Amino acid sequence: MIPTLPLRAGVPGAVSIRADEMAGRPVIIATIDATLRRGALSPEDGETLATAARTAVRDRRPLVVYLASSGADVSEGIAALHGWGVAAQGLVRCSGVVPTIFVVTGPAVSGPALLLGLADLVIMTADSYAFVSGPHMVREFTGVPITKTNLGGAGAHARSSGVAALVVDSVDDATATVEDLLWYLPTNADEEPPRARCDDPIDRATPEAGDALPATATGSYDVRRVITALVDDGEHLELHERWAGNIVTTFARVDGRPVGIVANQPTTIAGTLDIASSQKAARFVTLCDAFNLPILTLVDTPGFYPGKDLEWRGMIRHGAQLAFAYCRATVPRVNLTLRKSYGGAYIVMDSKRIGNDLALAWPTAEIAVMGARGAAEILHRTATPDQRAELEQAYEERMLNPYVAAERGFIDAVIDPADTRREIVAALEALSTKREHLAARGHGNTPL
Repeated sequence: MIPTLPLRAGVPGAVSIRADEMAGRPVIIATIDATLRRGALSPEDGETLATAARTAVRDRRPLVVYLASSGADVSEGIAALHGWGVAAQGLVRCSGVVPTIFVVTGPAVSGPALLLGLADLVIMTADSYAFVSGPHMVREFTGVPITKTNLGGAGAHARSSGVAALVVDSVDDATATVEDLLWYLPTNADEEPPRARCDDPIDRATPEAGDALPATATGSYDVRRVITALVDDGEHLELHERWAGNIVTTFARVDGRPVGIVANQPTTIAGTLDIASSQKAARFVTLCDAFNLPILTLVDTPGFYPGKDLEWRGMIRHGAQLAFAYCRATVPRVNLTLRKSYGGAYIVMDSKRIGNDLALAWPTAEIAVMGARGAAEILHRTATPDQRAELEQAYEERMLNPYVAAERGFIDAVIDPADTRREIVAALEALSTKREHLAARGHGNTPL
């Protein structure tokens, strides 16, 4: 039993902090009392939050913050903003050192709302809300009336902004969810995630994983069926389920070992990559890499989603975020191509040439620059419809299989879907001692 130790207990303000435990793990907990000045943060509150962050880094403990704040305390003037800045600096120092989890239990307005963007994971209760500029300011500047819930409610952040990784009904549910998350994460970046006892046989056959794929190459299916078949006891904890549904990011265990799984989701826009899915996957890959979770990538994507709007909004930059995240990740990385893997999306979904440790494929895999129809239209523009149909069939037979990629070393092995769990377990065990020497530099220039 880890004793509870209050910190800065004599300092007045809305923020209280303590060293405590959750799920048997040592943590630093900060709580903002919304009943005191509606949680408005004074300069002392900012310093208390910063102390919590500094203590978490010093003691190498995860930082958990329960946030309900109406913003900086207006009566304190600029000093309150300074306090918020000090808190932000402390949270940034935590990044990549200890996990930071925020639980939004009420309002999170203005500066405190921006703190959510600095956290590794954000949980929101169903009745909470968060925004930088509230409904009044939106109406004044844009003329558009909007409610707090529509502007920054938990549903909006789960669906549209991607701020909320998880939404729960109550504070008690949020605490239970924090404990679930800590079950997958290490106490700090110097440790490995906690491994659990596994009663699920490591050589369990998984024919149901292959059965999830439809008979036609254009058919849709829920990739969660594949994930459930492969992981221990079929259990996994999905993050950002309602945001960027064309990709799935989830924590799971394989042979008791925590892993992060990134998977294209064919049920949403055919599993193509767009801006939101690239951001979602890149952030998750970076989180796993920071805290020593191996990454399993399940690939089934026909490419990047085409569109003028996407290109103008920066598809190049955001697509590069995913490539950047994978390329710099040093944790064990296993890639499995289930079905389609075309073009630039093939590259950014942790392909062999950007550094995965093991590339596997099912016999159903199609690894190519593009599909047969697109290739025929480009290479044989003057062909008749009958000729084009023959050319498409020839292209499919010659190019759209994993064996061509395997011959060139881009795929390490073509495996039976029924053997997939066994192969992944063996790969993660072999890679458990993986170490990479990092070049001495400050940091890279992420394509934000």
